Amino acid sequence: MKKNRYLLCLLVCGALLYFAMPRLDVFSEGLEGIFAISWLVFALIVIAGNLTALLYSPKKTMTSTRSQAINERKRARSFYR
Repeated sequence: MKKNRYLLCLLVCGALLYFAMPRLDVFSEGLEGIFAISWLVFALIVIAGNLTALLYSPKKTMTSTRSQAINERKRARSFYR
């Protein structure tokens, strides 16, 4: 479920970059250039954070599924007594 959210955030950020890049002038002087550079830096931070969360999210381990299967077997045996 969380992976879908990270993917959605990446797509929204990509869409924002797609629409903003032609309008941002990084090489202009003054406040406009500072705003364009800072906006792009923040967009890259958002992309990096979501990619990191998407790629390095903890996976379900096989040991937890095995222990759940063992617990289910124990519970099934306890009903027969």
